[in-house]
Amino acid sequence: MRHEKGARLLELARMLASTAEGLTLDEMGERLAVSRRTVERMRDAVWEMFPQMEIVDEPPTRRFRIPSGLDGLFQAPTAEELAALAASAELMDRQGAGARAAALRSLEQKVLSATRAAARRRLAPDLEALLQAETIAVTAGPRPFEEEHVLAGVREALKSMSILRFRYEGGSTPGRVREVTPYGILFGRSNYLVAEETGVRTGPRNWRLDRILDIEVTGQPGAPPEDFSLQAYADESFGIYQDDTEDVVLRILPEGREDGLRWRFHARQKVEEQPDGSVLVRFRASGMRELAWHLFTWGDKIRVVGPPALQEMLVSEIEVARQAHVRN
Repeated sequence: MRHEKGARLLELARMLASTAEGLTLDEMGERLAVSRRTVERMRDAVWEMFPQMEIVDEPPTRRFRIPSGLDGLFQAPTAEELAALAASAELMDRQGAGARAAALRSLEQKVLSATRAAARRRLAPDLEALLQAETIAVTAGPRPFEEEHVLAGVREALKSMSILRFRYEGGSTPGRVREVTPYGILFGRSNYLVAEETGVRTGPRNWRLDRILDIEVTGQPGAPPEDFSLQAYADESFGIYQDDTEDVVLRILPEGREDGLRWRFHARQKVEEQPDGSVLVRFRASGMRELAWHLFTWGDKIRVVGPPALQEMLVSEIEVARQAHVRN
């Protein structure tokens, strides 16, 4: 029990040392899932161990931080943490995300180089055992494009809040030069720049990174609206495609009940268990084509209650497949 309490205090100290702005008591309590009174006691205990902790007054709140960071003695990684980092880099490599895989491996080297030699020697056997015993099963699907200079250009524009110019080999007029205000990047089955074309006023749309050529950061100011949330934008769609937003209701039959209760179709879904053993899943999203593709993996265990657009999409995709494979 004492060891567990000590680990929790060290976790809080790391939180306070890793933030430039500091954390309020409410933020500490939320991250640690403890009451305000408990987090007050924990803060006081950390303050005794790290007297360099300081208060940042932001009326009506107060923030706390450890500005000088923590000594390496308190920061030695675990074998599980390093194995997770290595596995993430390997997964990105296999998915074609070479630039992000390289960034993770660079981080891994920095962490190890900052770890004391004695700690590295203790970690080595356990880390080697985990790396040999764990691997990643990569599912079938497209390899997302990740051209390093395109990704670097997009990130530079996002950081500098600048308009991007590029030639786009997609859309209704392939090869046309576009100027856009970048909003963010969506990583998934394919990787997309979320941006709004300047002067068009159609709102953000998705631009495939593998169709962007001759990218240039113009230096002209361009930033998304203050109320734009990339996460909220992504949550509107089942996958990547953005179309009309629909109220989706799926009925998972009793034989698929256990899978249905464990599966997440959407970040904001509502799941209702039914008296007959079936499960109703409700959510609001766009991207009916991608949802239809996914529903085929459920076989006969699922029924689409609504919307009609999704039912029609399923029937259409079935007919396309039938026509492509029917024997003459």
